[in-house]
Amino acid sequence: MHSDILVLAAAATFVLGYLIINQIALRVMLLIGTGLYVWYYAVVADDPLWAAIWASAATGTANVIGLTSLLLRKSKWIIPKRDKDLYPSFSALPPGDFRQLMLMASRERRAQSEVLTTAGSAVTSLFYVISGRVEIRKQGSVFHMHNGNFVGEVAFLTEEDASATTLMADEGELLCWDVAKLRQRAARDVRFRLALDAMISLDLAHKVSRAGSPRIEADSDLTDVG
Repeated sequence: MHSDILVLAAAATFVLGYLIINQIALRVMLLIGTGLYVWYYAVVADDPLWAAIWASAATGTANVIGLTSLLLRKSKWIIPKRDKDLYPSFSALPPGDFRQLMLMASRERRAQSEVLTTAGSAVTSLFYVISGRVEIRKQGSVFHMHNGNFVGEVAFLTEEDASATTLMADEGELLCWDVAKLRQRAARDVRFRLALDAMISLDLAHKVSRAGSPRIEADSDLTDVG
């Protein structure tokens, strides 16, 4: 009777786990159910069912590894110290996804008048402006874009040449990604690609929302700067 209660309780936790959408709660329920199954295999017969116990233990270990990965992905502790000041601008991304993107980026200071992209040429680097202003020269017009924006994101997404020439209007600090390496990583890592798409989509959404405001500054360019 005691063993029957154990197996029923284990089955109930598995069923509840599968009904839960939250991945962390689901894994916790499955871990509890696995522990109950191990207990059941240890007491159901005169001798413990070692094969079943070891199989369940292996399943539980894999679950613990997955649960740890999920918890770390949500923890701000894993963000590199170098980039903690930037995370508020990307807080829509889980800390783990932000960390993966930042590990591929370099923080660089760029001098005034240094060219970032050239109209009609391939975009080899994706930039995020941390400080300073960027000058955009496009179809005979000149605009300025302040910090907190990407440069080259549309060309990166479309894999086309830059539609504008961009250069530093002031000395400033940038995040820089190598476009070829970003595409290679995105091609083999679905989670990384989704995080990258989310980061760029947020930037484009912010530009579109600001472009619709009647209070937009005259020197702000909120169109494609890549």
